[in-house]
Amino acid sequence: MSSINDLVDRVERLLVRHEELKRTNDLLEQQVQALSLERDSLRSRLAAARARVDALLDRLPLEAADLLESGDGTDTSDSRKTGA
Repeated sequence: MSSINDLVDRVERLLVRHEELKRTNDLLEQQVQALSLERDSLRSRLAAARARVDALLDRLPLEAADLLESGDGTDTSDSRKTGA
């Protein structure tokens, strides 16, 4: 009779553990969903910020854009003016 009681105890513990794991899984799924929404929002904001930066760069005068592209901060417009 003891083995049946042991088996009943094990089954009850397994059922409790199963319910705990289901609750944990549900919470984790909610967190995944929330983080996915946050990630999508951040990606959208990043794309909008990149578009704004690109628009600002397009508005820069050509010489300023050349300076940005050269990356060394030196003024390349002097060599154009002197023909050198």
